[in-house]
Amino acid sequence: MSDLLLVPAPAPAPATIGGRLGFLAPVGRQLLRALPLSLLVLGVAVVLNFALPRLAPGDPIDFLIPAEQASLVSPEQRQQLAASYGLDGSQWEQFTRYVANLAQGDLGTSTRHGRAVTSLLAERLPWTLLLVGTSVVLSTLIGAALGFRSAWRRGTKSDVRTLTAVMVADSFPPFFVALLLVLLFSVTLQLLPVFGALPAGEASGLALVAEVARRAILPIASLTLAGLGSAYLVARSAAVGELGEDYVTMAAAKGLAPAGVRRHARRNALVPVWTVAMLNVGALFGGAAPVETVFAYPGLGRLIYESVLSRDYPVLQGCFLLIAAGVIAANLLAEVVYPFLDPRVRRPGRAGA
Repeated sequence: MSDLLLVPAPAPAPATIGGRLGFLAPVGRQLLRALPLSLLVLGVAVVLNFALPRLAPGDPIDFLIPAEQASLVSPEQRQQLAASYGLDGSQWEQFTRYVANLAQGDLGTSTRHGRAVTSLLAERLPWTLLLVGTSVVLSTLIGAALGFRSAWRRGTKSDVRTLTAVMVADSFPPFFVALLLVLLFSVTLQLLPVFGALPAGEASGLALVAEVARRAILPIASLTLAGLGSAYLVARSAAVGELGEDYVTMAAAKGLAPAGVRRHARRNALVPVWTVAMLNVGALFGGAAPVETVFAYPGLGRLIYESVLSRDYPVLQGCFLLIAAGVIAANLLAEVVYPFLDPRVRRPGRAGA
């Protein structure tokens, strides 16, 4: 018996690269499941992206020719003008040309601006990302905080007041909220500027950053209020559901403090909150168009509005494709983060859960 006690314990096995990177396996499984469907959705988006602008009435060539000179333009000159923008030939020929150029990263030339669509998107995209990215973060954080607070106090007057206020704010479309904010903070109180993203005069350094942030407050507030309701409702519903689970009842019965019980319930309720946050990316991209138009903000939304008026097919195709790719990327990001929010997804046997 004493000899057995003298036997040295086996040395721990050295950590392997696979062991250290084992947490990446669930991420890989989630990506393998989501990537084929994402590629299929992207393919459908490319087809719709080409077809939808052409279903709108009007011809982009008509917008390139001044009305007083329309009678002087011959059919041959009109054909040459259409060919210069890739709008000649049948719809099938235009589509095959569009896909071939898209594979090379060429989105065409704007018929309204006379510039490459890629340069226009690179110029406008950062402004929309500033609005949408900030509003998604704010709406998710504020909505989730209010939702969890209502769940802990469900049925009380505080819960009813919060629910009513959020529902009233969520019932207004983003552009109407933008108009109300302009009326209050720009017209009545004269605290914030109405239009534009950059100051009219010269500014640099911190002064420029402060002015850009000041001019983005109202657009971001409009989009944040637009995404607040969904985050609040999902957080409240998920937290209320978790509070009724057996593990919460058992933890409370064993004497765990209410703060600890809520912490466990909140952790499991984060999965649907994260899902709705990624869904809000697409919703707020759509809501950015009227908001940017109200504030004359130089983002993708205003570019889409201008392009619709001028039937600028290449720009519309580029904008819609970029937004579709952004929404697909957000969904993939949601799939990647799921294993870290829900440990059950990390188990190979629960990969489909």
